[in-house]
Amino acid sequence: MISRRDFLQVSMAASALYGASGFGNWAKLAAQQALTQDQLLEFDTFGNVSLIHVTDIHAQMKPIYFREPEINIGVGANKGAVPHVTGAEFRKLYGIEDGSPSHYALTYDDFTALGREYGKVGGLDRVATVINSIRADRPDALLLDGGDTWHGSYTCYHTEGQDMVNVMNALKPDAMTFHWEFTLGQDRVREIVADLPFDAMGQNIFDAMWDEPAAEFKPYEFYERGGVKIAVIGQAFPYMPIANPGWMFPDYSFGIRDENMQAMVDEVRGKGAELVVCLSHNGFDVDKKMASVVKGIDVILTGHTHDALPEPVLVGDTILIASGSNGKFVSRVDLDVREGKMMGFRHKLIPIFSDVIEPDADVAALIDEQRAPYKAELEEVIGETDDLLYRRGNFNGSWDDLICNALISERDADIAMSPGVRWGPSILPGQPITREDIWNVTSMTYPEAYRSEMTGEFIKVILEDVADNLFNPDPYYQQGGDMVRIGGMGYKIDVSKPQGARISDMTLLKTGEAIDPARSYVVAGWASVNEGTEGPQIWDVVESHIRKQGTIKLEENTSVKVSGI
Repeated sequence: MISRRDFLQVSMAASALYGASGFGNWAKLAAQQALTQDQLLEFDTFGNVSLIHVTDIHAQMKPIYFREPEINIGVGANKGAVPHVTGAEFRKLYGIEDGSPSHYALTYDDFTALGREYGKVGGLDRVATVINSIRADRPDALLLDGGDTWHGSYTCYHTEGQDMVNVMNALKPDAMTFHWEFTLGQDRVREIVADLPFDAMGQNIFDAMWDEPAAEFKPYEFYERGGVKIAVIGQAFPYMPIANPGWMFPDYSFGIRDENMQAMVDEVRGKGAELVVCLSHNGFDVDKKMASVVKGIDVILTGHTHDALPEPVLVGDTILIASGSNGKFVSRVDLDVREGKMMGFRHKLIPIFSDVIEPDADVAALIDEQRAPYKAELEEVIGETDDLLYRRGNFNGSWDDLICNALISERDADIAMSPGVRWGPSILPGQPITREDIWNVTSMTYPEAYRSEMTGEFIKVILEDVADNLFNPDPYYQQGGDMVRIGGMGYKIDVSKPQGARISDMTLLKTGEAIDPARSYVVAGWASVNEGTEGPQIWDVVESHIRKQGTIKLEENTSVKVSGI
């Protein structure tokens, strides 16, 4: 008799062969004019349950360009495993043809040329069209939002998240979990959650004083769909007070809490759950480890690390679904649930090519309504770029090179630091840079651009600490994000070394001198988690710099030397 795991592996292989797992036929199309909405949405309905997953939208309501990472290093057991495969290796792994739509959507090579050919991606009015199509086929499909939704744009900042709340409400999710939402402040989060017409979840969101589950957030909820009793368990970002300012949400504590997750799985199974889905914002490698530790989860809809994978990853009997970010993809998962077990599935990662998918008229009008009061400010042109501006990748990123240059020039600093966050759309060469573009890569509620003195020794401590967060071989010590971006200084990093021994050869670029551990340097940066940080807001710093430059032309950044890969 075939085991359940073998059955799922056969299901994955059959789905990939059939074309329902992965890209479907669109992966083989060679030109934009050959791509149609019907082909993007084509799906052979399967089983009795459908899940729709979106995550890490970061308040991007309109179509954008978004370049996938050039460097995504895996360490420990995840070395060389997806999602730590990029570019040509990624295409080879999944059988993606060079120059195809999937090449453009899922890898970074030739991004400028392919971007001009295939156009922008995303747009929540296009996402609405995809969701409506799936619901037309499977009316009781569950729509689940993985969080990082109410953060990341000019209008989201100025409305305290209300613009995104209004638009997402129109998409009618069934549940969501959280991360950057908490940086709106705990009072604002409570205010929004109290009025949500869907479930706010997080089994790991606890009352900090009493160390018990926070009443405002459900650990799980049951849904009856397709004759199946489904339990969805929420998993919020576990490292909130470390990665973000804890003083903004002092009443809450987080953590992975996998023992409590196991208790929740056992509890819902005891109450008759036939399918257990975890709606997670852990990050992919953390979810892989959690899937190996916690037994009884059928599906993990993973988020936070912005990975887009055209096929699920199987860990034991659990499948992991990664749906990208910035509204660029929607995942559909159809499942065959029989006798209380998930027996098979079909999956499709649907790319939102905005020139191909017809926008939903009602949602498009709603988006324009949210943006209307700010239209003039959003569209004001500040400068233009001769270079591709992007952020994703473990190191560098031209957007952050530009931000670091702005910090050094505007704050009269020797060295600049920009956080290795993964949100922020790209801009093609020759495009204007608008105020909206600047805010799309800088918008947050603790934006002060500080200027302080740091010793060379302390700068190394910072780099070592961030490097350990990124390259610790134990995923439970990884908080997601990328290496802090440095301007005005070069260094070497050996990712195979232990904490404290990864960083070497730190050099001040303007003089070529080695960084002296005992000497103080003027450092400018932003996004400090410390309460009371003072300085101008980062978007004003960047806007001033771009206005003075007029046209942005960046030198190639070769200041970081990476080894131990």
